[in-house]
Amino acid sequence: MGDYLKYYSRKEIQKEIVASAVNREVAVQLGDKGFGRRPDVLHFEGDVLELAKQGATSFHVSVEHWSDPLKLESGMPQRDLDNLRSGWDLIIDIDTKFLEYAKETALLIIEALKFQGINNVSIKYSGGSGFHIGLPFKSFPKESNNQKITLLFPEGARIIASYLKNLLGPHLAERILSLNTLNEMAKSINKDQKDLMTKGKFDPYKLVNLDTVLISSRHMYRAPYSINEKKGLVSLPITENQISNFNITQAKPEKVEVITRFLDDSKYEPNESKNLFLQAFDWNAKNKKIDTIQIKQKDNFSLPKIAIKDATLFPQCIQKILLGIKEDGRKRSVFVLFNFLQNMGWSIEDIEKLLLEWNKNNYEQLRDGYIKSQVSWYKKQNKVVMPPNCSNESYYLSMGVKCEESICSKCKNPVNYTLRRIKTLNENKNKSSKKKSQGNT
Repeated sequence: MGDYLKYYSRKEIQKEIVASAVNREVAVQLGDKGFGRRPDVLHFEGDVLELAKQGATSFHVSVEHWSDPLKLESGMPQRDLDNLRSGWDLIIDIDTKFLEYAKETALLIIEALKFQGINNVSIKYSGGSGFHIGLPFKSFPKESNNQKITLLFPEGARIIASYLKNLLGPHLAERILSLNTLNEMAKSINKDQKDLMTKGKFDPYKLVNLDTVLISSRHMYRAPYSINEKKGLVSLPITENQISNFNITQAKPEKVEVITRFLDDSKYEPNESKNLFLQAFDWNAKNKKIDTIQIKQKDNFSLPKIAIKDATLFPQCIQKILLGIKEDGRKRSVFVLFNFLQNMGWSIEDIEKLLLEWNKNNYEQLRDGYIKSQVSWYKKQNKVVMPPNCSNESYYLSMGVKCEESICSKCKNPVNYTLRRIKTLNENKNKSSKKKSQGNT
């Protein structure tokens, strides 16, 4: 604890953390005891040290700006959240186990943003093995897609992140392949080369994750110059020129110097991100049309007319998730469960009811408001998509719920497992009925 106090007693560190918290909700992590009360705010530099004395090991700030963060409540209706929200920043979270891949991803994202006319991009080492790329609200247009920008969260952030992910995929694949061979990459994660492929091509997102589904209202990220407890490293703002040669030793608390500010409004022009919003929303509109056409063409699958609710028919991964999450992975589990259960024919109302009840089994409960906001967002999409495939490293394996290898080798997706299981049971039932009928004649 002494190391945390020593670090957070530095005036320049206190100043930067408080600056990052202006008009934002704040949450502090109390070591392995979880987070402190929410909502909270930071007004004074001395508060940082005082909270550290009370056990705070890291500080987290909201992506959204609020007119009065202390008026936030768990489970607030979307309308009330929209009325309180005065803005939001775009934070793209590059998550990977490989720092060199994170560097290449960050540089590509910056290139793409510059192509859209954005001259200044904020970069921050996450404190783990990735980076946060940020654009402040000041650079956004006032409206996009015929809506006020303040109302386009989290949808706007998700659309832009998805757009960039789609745009950069081939280029990122090329850059990563220039660093390592497929064989080297497969060995590094103890997998076969085929596990790094999608439709016969190397998929860089098997190794690098740009999270687009976990962006939600009241979403928070580690404040700049705050310590990451797991790594003992600082979430350190850096410049574009520092990315390529960045070394994690630079983020050791005793070596950190305050040189760069993350999301420095003074470096941005109003409306600087306008073209990015136009391009991303245009791509999203076209992509939805393509999805609709593809769904209509799929005549080999339709949702069950009667919802499948017998959990014994679900694969091991889903059964394990339903028992509650014991470590990290609660938000990812909401995404998995929602899409899986929709494919099982469940109504959105029944899914929401189950998720709220399931949440009670987790090691630390998510806010009911988070679950309700996620359900509300999925409902607006008006389409059913598959949950992540069994081979997706960012989900089942890293969450500790992956099925036995023999199960995953036969079914690429949890939905396939259940449908195949039901088909087999029905076939066996029909054979048994047929034999019984023949025996009576």
